Amino acid sequence: MTLKDQLNADLKDALRAGESTRKGTLRLLLASIHNAEIAEKKALEDNHVIAVIRKEIKQRRESIEEYGKAGRRDLVAVEEAELAVLAAYLPPQMSSDEVNKVARRVIEQVGARGPADKGKVMPVIMAELRDHADGREINAAVTELLSALS
Repeated sequence: MTLKDQLNADLKDALRAGESTRKGTLRLLLASIHNAEIAEKKALEDNHVIAVIRKEIKQRRESIEEYGKAGRRDLVAVEEAELAVLAAYLPPQMSSDEVNKVARRVIEQVGARGPADKGKVMPVIMAELRDHADGREINAAVTELLSALS
């Protein structure tokens, strides 16, 4: 079963169970996937569907941040609930310790000496960890480790 099939099945379950947040979130996600398929002019594979889910998660995080700044706790709660639904469809994420371990290895591998070498490290580590860790967490780990080298 493809990830898209799983999303459709979960949407049907949410409709039957009357789970409005899950239902609405999955409908929006499936619409985004459909739009991406139209743009690509073909059905998306699971890795591309995951990319769409990541994009939707990023949008929710940005909304949470902005609503928080505006003091709109009600909207923050809605976005956080949608974020939780979306996050359930991502592959398991690495822990901070695992990200730091990989970052150290990549820094040694490329021979980085300090913060100026971040441009050498990030493409390598992002290619390796793209589906296994959040980009912000990777960036923070690399920045911290490179700062410690200087």
